Amino acid sequence: MAIQTDWKKIYSEKIKTKLMADFKYTSVMQVPTIEKVVINAGVGDATKDAKMIEAAFNEIQNISGQKPVMTKSKKAIATFKLRENQAIGVKVTLRGELMWNFIAKLINIALPRVRDFKGIPKNAFDGHGNYTLGIKEQIIFTEVNYDDIKRIRGFDVTFVTNAKNDQQALAVLQAIGLPFGRK
Repeated sequence: MAIQTDWKKIYSEKIKTKLMADFKYTSVMQVPTIEKVVINAGVGDATKDAKMIEAAFNEIQNISGQKPVMTKSKKAIATFKLRENQAIGVKVTLRGELMWNFIAKLINIALPRVRDFKGIPKNAFDGHGNYTLGIKEQIIFTEVNYDDIKRIRGFDVTFVTNAKNDQQALAVLQAIGLPFGRK
């Protein structure tokens, strides 16, 4: 399946007009859009092995096409052997062209590679129009070299929209082609 190259143009020309008709908006500025996509990977093993955080950093960078930032602990927790300001995860925020390229890659390449895929759940909205999708394995992305993987790791992909409620956000995400199926 070929990746659609100009998602932003398709969104502006086709999807916005469809959403305007569906929700009876009077202005194009009322149509909700996807503002950014945030990819976040927590690495709990980083407390034991510092190389795990480097591996997660490289994987998220390859998947997103942008350099991630390290997330650090805010306080020390002795029972988890966690020190203050210790790197415990990586995250990256995608906007613009990189965001649309990642969305196209997720929809057309990565999600179809999930074993026994029956669609993504509809109940992962936060009440403010944002949707978080949990990816269980990073190997569904073609950018991740299977031989270089030290450990199968999951991460979260959050679609941040400017929709006023979850129904509008669901309509936007369905219109761009996210394959919703489960409840």
